[in-house]
Amino acid sequence: MLWRKGLRELAELVRKGEVKPSEVVESFFRRFEETEEKVRAYITPLYEKALDRAKKELDGRKPEGKLFGVPVAIKDNIVMKGERTTCASKILENFVSPYDATVVERLKREGALFTGKTNMDEFAMGSSTEYSAFFPTRNPWDTERVPGGSSGGSAVTTAVMSAPAALGSDTGGSIRQPASFCGVIGIKPTYGRVSRYGLVAFASSLDQIGVFGRRTEDVALLLEVISGHDPKDSTCMNVPVPAFTEELRKDVKGIRIGLPKEFFAFDLQREIRELFDKFVRGLEDLGCELREVSLPSVRYAIPAYYIIAPSEASSNLARYDGVKYGYRSSEFSNLIEMYAKTRDEGFGAEVKRRIMLGTFALSAGYYEAYYLKAQKVRTLIYRDFMKAFESVDVIAGPTTPTPPFRLGERLENPIEMYLSDVLTVPVNLAGLPGLSVPIGWTGNLPIGGQLVGRPWDEATLLRISYAWEQTFRHYERIPLSS
Repeated sequence: MLWRKGLRELAELVRKGEVKPSEVVESFFRRFEETEEKVRAYITPLYEKALDRAKKELDGRKPEGKLFGVPVAIKDNIVMKGERTTCASKILENFVSPYDATVVERLKREGALFTGKTNMDEFAMGSSTEYSAFFPTRNPWDTERVPGGSSGGSAVTTAVMSAPAALGSDTGGSIRQPASFCGVIGIKPTYGRVSRYGLVAFASSLDQIGVFGRRTEDVALLLEVISGHDPKDSTCMNVPVPAFTEELRKDVKGIRIGLPKEFFAFDLQREIRELFDKFVRGLEDLGCELREVSLPSVRYAIPAYYIIAPSEASSNLARYDGVKYGYRSSEFSNLIEMYAKTRDEGFGAEVKRRIMLGTFALSAGYYEAYYLKAQKVRTLIYRDFMKAFESVDVIAGPTTPTPPFRLGERLENPIEMYLSDVLTVPVNLAGLPGLSVPIGWTGNLPIGGQLVGRPWDEATLLRISYAWEQTFRHYERIPLSS
């Protein structure tokens, strides 16, 4: 069964001519048909288009590119030319993009095919993929629980293997938290490593496109392809892109891992602590050195984040007014009423909540009291990380404070939902690379551990993840498999 194979292995099989691109797509298409009704990972499936392109353009052709004939899933806030990009919102329900995001261009250049656009929390605002305007996505390990968010659809399609890998976006944990909840690897690169051109903006100083995969080598390969300078994105830095796939197998002996005492002051469930302790002892057995470090300002990360991110969202989402594109209310008597009714009918409750929070924080008389102060806290958090990195190479902690929670459990309590990201948000505020790797199961529910690196040092995180998976072999457990 080809769908059980990883991205890199499939690319190698196609390159050698042992399988055809159409056979690869057909296998994942069958897996999609077996699993999709149970999990609802996709807003817009594109398997038939991928299969048609594979048969007409790729089969029988000399393989060109690192991902020739291999399918990838794309989160539905990353635009693709000629395809719907909804951001899981009614306001963009019928929007068809006239251009490709830079990451999509780069995947196409390497010969990739696309299985579809995956479900998410509306405009990437959420931690459970329940805030989608269309339907919630379900956790494949227990379909009564959430898959995490906002990139829940991408995490789920990777976990059930209806695609070998996927792209997501991470503003405050939206790749790492669902990766933890779904038992896969998820990486948020350094801010500026990957172009945001074509990523629909939520909070522009925090958003970053990243990767989901079941195997570290697949994550490394996909990250290698999408990384690099892009003149279309002024925040995308012109720094060298390492050969991540070649760095993987380097020895991890002597890598210094910092354990921040403040992470364990948060309300972590007992099984999370126990599995994380086993994880770091396992890394110690591999030759890593463990050291305690301090990040005193991280306790302010959630309040700072929920001023900065909604403020930027308030500005970014002002463009959805019913004039140029997207949803427009059908009943109004003047322009102001058209704006108000369009936005009221087009946005969901959580998006409205964050727009109002952000508009308030930026309003006259409150800017300095809230937004400016939050930005100063952000600087303190960054400095704490940099000070810690003077004595360690990587910082480790649990990815989430709890296992996956039940569908509907936190919808009436936004604060509790926001606290799902208490361990991931500091990494975005500091602009650092972060990776979640499966470290164990509690019952049948997966748990992830988070690795945080220095700016531009994704390679070390991938090395540790690869070394760990050689003994833990989490990828051998597949949900919804007969």
